[in-house]
Amino acid sequence: MMKRIAVFTSGGDAPGMNACIRAVVRTAVYHGIEVYGIMRGYSGMIKGEFVKLDSASVANTIQKGGTILKSARSQKFLTKEGRQEAFDQLVNHGIDGLVAIGGNGTFTGATIFEQEFGIPTVGAPGTIDNDLYGTDYTIGYDTAVNTALEAIDKIRDTADSHDRCFFVEVMGRDSGYIAIPCAIGGGAEIVMIPETQMSTEAVIANLKTSWERSKTSFLVVIAEGEEEGNVHAVAQQVKAAIPQLDTRVTIIGHIQRGGSPSASDRMLASQIGIAAVEGLMNGMRNVMAGIVDRKLVYTPFADTIHKKKMINQSFMRMVEILSV
Repeated sequence: MMKRIAVFTSGGDAPGMNACIRAVVRTAVYHGIEVYGIMRGYSGMIKGEFVKLDSASVANTIQKGGTILKSARSQKFLTKEGRQEAFDQLVNHGIDGLVAIGGNGTFTGATIFEQEFGIPTVGAPGTIDNDLYGTDYTIGYDTAVNTALEAIDKIRDTADSHDRCFFVEVMGRDSGYIAIPCAIGGGAEIVMIPETQMSTEAVIANLKTSWERSKTSFLVVIAEGEEEGNVHAVAQQVKAAIPQLDTRVTIIGHIQRGGSPSASDRMLASQIGIAAVEGLMNGMRNVMAGIVDRKLVYTPFADTIHKKKMINQSFMRMVEILSV
């Protein structure tokens, strides 16, 4: 029976994390459970940075970006000694279960922690990458896409004004989930993502064909994890092959992680925050709460970590058709 739980955020921040924290806290209060926030993820867990939370603690936070609990990497938690210190802190604070808001690394740490010390954890998928198996969308993804798309719209204006070819890098680590909707929504001619392994030669051939059809401005969206190389390398190879192209490179970068979460992310975060607490109450452990086909599901961390979430290949065809 859960009497006292703790919530923490770990890994990269994502818009909507505060909405999820808020939902966790208020769900716990609703069910008569004490709740603590752990500052700075696993690092704060080791150091004992625990803060008692109540409904007032999370007032006026649902619209805020970032995470009020902060986030940090912890090399020490990777060691058995560090995890022992974290466990001792949880025992000292009487914590019965954890809600971990984060991604693969967060859930990997939680899995090992539970195996060694038996602390049940339910995860909430907080990452802009949308690369976690077991949920259609992750917290922060929708906001990140819209932030990137807003920037791409502005880049498209200047590309058209100066007859230029812009190579735009978006975030997503080893996933093209941000790049795909940005390419379709931004009217890009080409999108390069790790899942499809499009060669630079194919990009050059495509641009040459479009140039010969008298097209003068182009937009190429590249996911940061693209295996052909970074955006600068791709742009340089294209410029060498098509010297008449006036090329520019833009890396949208970390603005995709910040900002007020969209309505969609606030809803998703609230749903999952409630599900995480009630999952702990119902004896769940080592699972991630997610939404698949509009239904709440709990996916084992082992599946979330190791199974690959596939890109819908029809989206690539959409880019090809719509760029004609």
